[in-house]
Amino acid sequence: AGGWTPLVSNKYQWLQIDLGERMEVTAVATQGGYGSSDWVTSYLLMFSDGGRNWKQYRREESIWGFPGNTNADSVVHYRLQPPFEARFLRFLPLAWNPRGRIGMRIEVYGCAYKSKVVYFDGQSALLYKLDKKPLKPVRDVISLKFKAIQSNGILLHREGQHGNHITLELIKGKLVFFLNSGNAKLPTTIAPVTLTLGSLLDDQHWHSVLIELLDTQVNFTVDKHTHHFQAKGESSYLDLNFEISFGGVPTPGRARAFTRKSFHGCLENLYYNGVDVTELAKKHKPQILMMDRVSLLSPRLEYSGTISAHCNLCLPGSSNSPASALEMGFRHVGQAGNELLILGMSHCARPFFCFVFFWRCSLALLPRLECSGAGLNDGQWHSVSLSAKWSHMNVVVDDDTAVQPLAAVLIDSGDTYYFGGCLDNSSGSGCKSPVGGFQGCLRLITIGDKAVDPISVQKGALGSFRDLQIDTCGITDRCLPSYCEHGGACSQSWDTFSCDCLGTGYTGETCHSSLYEQSCEAHKHRGNPSGLYYIDADGSGPLGPFLVYCNMTADAAWTVVRHSGPDAVTVRGAPSGHPRSAVSFAYAAGAGQLRAAVSLAERCEQRLALRCGTARRPDSRDGTPLSWWVGRTNDTHTYWGGSLPDAQKCTCGLEGNCIDSQYYCNCDAGRSEWASDTIVLSQKEHLPVTQIVMTDAGQPHSEAAYTLGPLLCHGDKSFWNSASFNTETSYLHFPAFHGELTADVCFFFKTTVPSGVFMENLGITDFIRIELRAPTEVTFSFDVGNGPCEVTVQSPTPFNDNRWHHVRAERNVKGASLQVDQLPQKMQPAPADGHVRLQLNSQLFIGGTAARQRGFLGCIRSLQLNGVALDLEERATVTPGVEPGCAGHCSTYGHLCRNGGRCREKRRGVACDCAFSAYDGPFCSNEISAYFQTGSSMTYHFQEHYTLSENSSSLVSSLHRDVTLTREMITLSFRTTQTPSLLLYVSSFYEEYLSVILANNGSLQISYKLDRHQNPDAFAFDFKNMADGQLHQVKINREDAVVVVEVNQSAKKQVILSSGTEFNAVKSLILGKVLEAAGADPDTRRAAASGFTGCLSAVRFGRAAPLKAALRPSGPSRVTVRGHVAPVTRCAAGAASGSPARELAPRLAGGAGRSGPADEGEPLVNADRRHSAVIGGVIAVVIFILLCITAIAIRIYQQRKLRKENESKVSKKEEC
Repeated sequence: AGGWTPLVSNKYQWLQIDLGERMEVTAVATQGGYGSSDWVTSYLLMFSDGGRNWKQYRREESIWGFPGNTNADSVVHYRLQPPFEARFLRFLPLAWNPRGRIGMRIEVYGCAYKSKVVYFDGQSALLYKLDKKPLKPVRDVISLKFKAIQSNGILLHREGQHGNHITLELIKGKLVFFLNSGNAKLPTTIAPVTLTLGSLLDDQHWHSVLIELLDTQVNFTVDKHTHHFQAKGESSYLDLNFEISFGGVPTPGRARAFTRKSFHGCLENLYYNGVDVTELAKKHKPQILMMDRVSLLSPRLEYSGTISAHCNLCLPGSSNSPASALEMGFRHVGQAGNELLILGMSHCARPFFCFVFFWRCSLALLPRLECSGAGLNDGQWHSVSLSAKWSHMNVVVDDDTAVQPLAAVLIDSGDTYYFGGCLDNSSGSGCKSPVGGFQGCLRLITIGDKAVDPISVQKGALGSFRDLQIDTCGITDRCLPSYCEHGGACSQSWDTFSCDCLGTGYTGETCHSSLYEQSCEAHKHRGNPSGLYYIDADGSGPLGPFLVYCNMTADAAWTVVRHSGPDAVTVRGAPSGHPRSAVSFAYAAGAGQLRAAVSLAERCEQRLALRCGTARRPDSRDGTPLSWWVGRTNDTHTYWGGSLPDAQKCTCGLEGNCIDSQYYCNCDAGRSEWASDTIVLSQKEHLPVTQIVMTDAGQPHSEAAYTLGPLLCHGDKSFWNSASFNTETSYLHFPAFHGELTADVCFFFKTTVPSGVFMENLGITDFIRIELRAPTEVTFSFDVGNGPCEVTVQSPTPFNDNRWHHVRAERNVKGASLQVDQLPQKMQPAPADGHVRLQLNSQLFIGGTAARQRGFLGCIRSLQLNGVALDLEERATVTPGVEPGCAGHCSTYGHLCRNGGRCREKRRGVACDCAFSAYDGPFCSNEISAYFQTGSSMTYHFQEHYTLSENSSSLVSSLHRDVTLTREMITLSFRTTQTPSLLLYVSSFYEEYLSVILANNGSLQISYKLDRHQNPDAFAFDFKNMADGQLHQVKINREDAVVVVEVNQSAKKQVILSSGTEFNAVKSLILGKVLEAAGADPDTRRAAASGFTGCLSAVRFGRAAPLKAALRPSGPSRVTVRGHVAPVTRCAAGAASGSPARELAPRLAGGAGRSGPADEGEPLVNADRRHSAVIGGVIAVVIFILLCITAIAIRIYQQRKLRKENESKVSKKEEC
C-alpha cells in the first residue's frame, strides 16, 4: 500500500507493469511512497509489446524525461500526446529526493485496443481486388501499421494502365512513398523518389501510416506527422487498376519485372477506404488472394538481445584458446572518426592489444591501419567478425574482408574484451583507449563459440558495464519528423540532426531562410542593375523562388515574367461552330508563386496586341462573346484592357473611339480592312493570362493575329510598408505569432533614441522579444520552456543614427540566430533534448510592450513574420500615437545614386535624379557614350549665354562681365588611336579657353587661358601614351589657380596656373573637330583641326553633360552636331577605337523585343507579304547610300572652301 521502493536506490532500478494485453495508454500519474520521504523527481517511461526490445516514450518530439513529484502525497498527472499501444510499461527513475530514497505509486490510464495482424515472411504477399464500381471514389484512404524485421520491403503497391502507380516501400529503414500520374518508371535504386520519411523505421516497433489521395494531391502521414505534396506526371488524376497488393507484388508476370524485395514483418489494422482488409482475409473472402506464406496469426518475434552503448562494457573471453574469435552486429549513426568499438586484450609474453574503431565510415585496426567495410555509419545493422590466429588477423564486415599480418607471436584469446573502450585503470590492467567511446547499438555478440546473453549482463551475472541500456537500441530517429524545410535533406548523429540545404534556395540550420530577395524592388534597393534574378515572394514561406527579369528604371523596378507560349498567334477562318484558337500560356513559376508575386506588387499588367481582318461580329441572337481569356484562377473573362470585369469592352469602347460605334472593340466590327486593338489587362486578381480562346461562325476568309506580352509588375507593398511611433506608450497590436517550431522575424528600423522594444509576444511562460537595448546593441530574447535565452549583436557604430538598419532574428529547434545589417551573425544553440515548441497566446505588440514601458520611438518598416508581411500602415491609421509611413530614406539609400546623381525622396522609396550627371539609369551608373567619326563635332551651348548671343552679340561684354567661374570639375572617358586629338575645348566670349588634348606622342596636355591679355598655361602630363586604343578616364579639378589632374583613378598631378583664376563668360563646349580656335596655342590649334576619332563617354563640365544633352534630350536643344556622331552602349564594350560607327552603334530599329505591327494596314503575321517587305528594305538601303554619298561630297566641298579662306586670313596677318 505504501508503493514501490527498491532496496537499492540507483539509476539501474525500474518498475515494470504488465497490462495483460496490448492496450492504448493515454495518461500516467505518479505519487511518492505513502507516508515517507521517498519520491522520484524525474523518470523515463519505456514500453514494449513482449517484454523485450523496449522503446522510450518521447514528449514534444525531444523531451524524454517526465518531471516527477516534489513530495510524497501530491499527484502529478500527464496526458500522453500522442498515446501509444503496448502491453508492458517500465518506469526508470532518473532522480529522487536526495534526503530519501526511490519511491513511486503509479496509475496508468487507457482503453482496450483492437489489433488484427498479418505476418509476411519476406516471400509472401496479399492481393486485394476492389469492387469495380462505375464511379471513382472522391478520395482514396489507406491506413495501416507496420513492424519491420528487415530494413527493405514493399508495404503496398498499386498501378494503372499508362504508368500510373503508387508504391509504399521500406528502403534501408526509410519509408519511401512514390507516386506517379503517368509516364514514369517504377522506383529503382538510383531513381529519385517523391517523398522519404524517417531513417530508423526497421526498429521492430509499430509505426502508423495514413495515405490520403485526392486526384494527384497527397497527404502522407507517418507516426502522426503529415506531409502534403502533389504527384509527378502528366495527368491531373490517377487512373489505377482495381487491385492493390500488400507485402509484395503477387500478380503473375509482374513480379519478375518488379525486382524489389518483399516485406518481412507485420501489418496491423489494414484498411482501404474504410474496408477492413485483414478481416476479409480472415474470412477467406474472394476479394483476397494470399500468396505463399501469409499468416493471419500474430507471431511471437524472437528479439536478439540489444545493447545501447555510448559508454563501456567489459566481457570475459575464452582463456588459453589458440585463436581469438569475435562476432557481433552493430548499428551506428553520425560522423565516424573517433569512436572506439571494441578493444581486445590478451595475456602472453608481451600483451597484445587490438583496437577496432570507426575511421572514415569504415572499420580500422590498430596498431596498424587496415580498413574494411564502407558507409557503416548509416544507421543500418552491420555484422562484423574478428579472428586472430598465429600471425594473421582477419576482419569481415558485411562480407568485406581485410587481412592484417602480425608479428610471429603466440596469441591466445585473452580473458577480457572491452566494448566502447576501457572501463577505468583502477584494476591496473594497462588498458588505454586511443579514441573516444562508441555510440550505437550491439547485438548477437559471440565470443569464441559462446553467445552473450544481455539479460545476464544486466543482472550482473556476466561481465561488467557502465551506463548501458540493455534490451533496447537507444538510437533516436531524429529525422522523423524532419525539421528540414523546403526539401532539405535530413541526416543525423547520435544526439542531433543536420540539414543539407544545397540546391534548395534556402539556408540556415533547418533550411528556413530564403537566399533571395522577395521582389525586384528589394533587388533594386540593394543596388542591383537590370538582369535576371531569383525572387522569393513569400520569403521563408512554403513557396519556392523563381527566376524573373528585373527591369530597373528611374521610377520603378519592373518584374518581368515571361510565358512559354508562342510570340505571335495567327487565327484563320474555320467551319461554323468550330473554335478558331485555344492557346495556353505557361509560366516558369507555379500558380502559388505567381499569386504571391502579383499580390505583393502595387500594380500588374499584361499587354495584348490584337489585329484582325473580316472579324466575326457577335451573334445577333444572344450576343455571345467572340473571344475570352482565362486567368490564373481558371476563371473565364470576357472583358478587355482598361475595362471593368464582365463589361466585354476593349479600351476603344471605354474611350468611345472604336471604328464602329455599334461595337466596343475594333475587332468586332467585321470590316474587310485590318483593324487593331491594343489591350492592357490590369486586374491583378486575374493575372496572368493562361489561355486565350477565339470562336468562329463560319467566315472562312476572316483572319486575326495577336501577341501576348509578359506579365509586368512593379512596386512592393510590403517593402515600404512602415509606421512611425511618436510616444513611448504607443504600440500596434496584432494576433499572436504562431511560430512553434520555427519563428523568424525580419524588419527595418531607424531611430535617434538609445533604446526601445521593437516587438514582444507573451505566453503563459514562453515569450519572444526583440529590442534595442543600447545604442550599439540589438538583443533577441525568448523562452520556450528551457529558461530565458538571449542573443545580442553589438556594433562598433551606433544604431540610433536615423538610418535604416535591417534586423533578422530566427529561432528553431536547433537554436537561435540574430543578424543586424552586414554585421557577423550571432548564434545560440538549443539545449539537447529540451523543449522545442514556442507557445504564445497574447497579442503581438509592435513598437512597445503590454506594460506600456520601454516603448520604441522611431520608424519600423517591412515587418515580416515567417514570410508573412504585417500591414503596419493600415493598423497605424487607427492607433493614437502612431502614424502610417516614414520619411527620410535618402540617408540610407542615397549612396546608390552615383556619379553626381542626387537622391530624391519619394513617398515609398527613393529615386536618383541624374539631371546634373553625365550618366543615366536608375542609379546614374549607365554611361552615355558616342563614337565620333573623322571630322565630326558636338558643340554644347551654355544656355544663358547661347540665348543672349543670338539676340545681341554686341552687348555680350557688358552682360557677362560679372559671370565668372573660379572652379570647375571636368570628367571624361575616351579611347582612340589618333594623334593629335582634341578631347575637349571650352571657349568664352572673352577669348578665354580651356583645352584637353592628346599631343603627337599620345601624352595628355591641358591648356588654360583665363586672361586674354596673357599667354596660356600649357601643361604636358607624361603619364603614358594614351592613344593606345584602351579606355582611359580623366578627371580635372580646378580650385582658383590650383589644378589637380587624375588619370585612370591612379596617376595624379597638381599644377599652378599663372594666367589667371577666373574663367569669364563661358560660351560653349566642343567635342571633336573645332572649326575656329582663334587665339589658342599652336598645339591646341593642331589638335582642333585634327578633331577626334574614337569613343567619348561620361563627359561632364560642372553641371553640363554635353553627350547626355545630345543623346538623351530632356528640354530645349543646346547641342549642335556636325558630321556623324553615333551612340554606343559603352566605350569599354565597343570595338577598337578606329572601328566605324556601324560596328559600335546598337541597332536602333527592329529587334526581338518588337511587339507591335509595323504597318496599320497589314496583319501582325502574314507570310504572303514577306517578299514585298524584302524588296522595300532593299530600296530603302539604296536610297540611304545615295544620300550618304551626296552628304560626303557636300562636306568635302565645304572643307576645301574653308581651307582656302583660312589660308587667305593667315597671309593677310603675315603681311601686317
